[in-house]
Amino acid sequence: MDLLKLAEDLIPVARAAGAVELKYYNEGAEVIDKADGSPVTLADQEAEKLIFAALRDIAPDIPVVGEEAVAAGEIPDISGGRFFLVDPLDGTKEFIERGGDFTVNIALLENFVPVMGVIYAPVSGALYYGAKDAAFAATGDAPPRAIRVRPAPESGLTVVASKRHGNPAALEAFLSGRKVESLVNRSSSLKFCVIAAGEADLYPRLAPTSEWDTAAGEAILRAAGGRVTQLDGSPLVYGKAESRFLNPHFIAAAG
Repeated sequence: MDLLKLAEDLIPVARAAGAVELKYYNEGAEVIDKADGSPVTLADQEAEKLIFAALRDIAPDIPVVGEEAVAAGEIPDISGGRFFLVDPLDGTKEFIERGGDFTVNIALLENFVPVMGVIYAPVSGALYYGAKDAAFAATGDAPPRAIRVRPAPESGLTVVASKRHGNPAALEAFLSGRKVESLVNRSSSLKFCVIAAGEADLYPRLAPTSEWDTAAGEAILRAAGGRVTQLDGSPLVYGKAESRFLNPHFIAAAG
């Protein structure tokens, strides 16, 4: 499978899902509490249905794990290690509170490793995608440009932190002794994207996430020359159906 072509084929799918979300974003969407207490809207659900249908057409033999499907108890057999991970609306709280940093996330995993990712931010029109060692970004109708992580600036690191789910005390302790020039708050998977695009250097995640929150961002960051590891330096592990696909704390970095 040509992974970069797959990413390009999924760009219109991500944009179509984003168009669904923008409709609800502009008109307002009823908020429903899921069993775990997290919020969901019709925008999440309709966008996921659209993405699932498109993936069945594009790659019918590859199982799909989606946030809303898992919440409904629908988990396919992913024991072969090859599957899609979908977060139709990453940053639901940001969406509900009318912030612009929510995204559509689609990732492919091979041998339980993210190898292709597409991320689309409907409000800004920002698009990021990557596979293997090639990553790209585009906004609106502009042609895509290649992106790459940057060397750590002598002036200090730009650190990305969660806008709505941070742990300020843990972050301060983690950064102690590091030369930090600035701290930027972003929501959703865009935190991975700004590192991949050479606009930031480090994203320590010291609060809960799920695999669909990170897979597309990790694939793009890896394709741009970056890395994602657990705090002990080991890789993030995907396909953890037995633990409801929850991630441990991790670090996303330019190098």
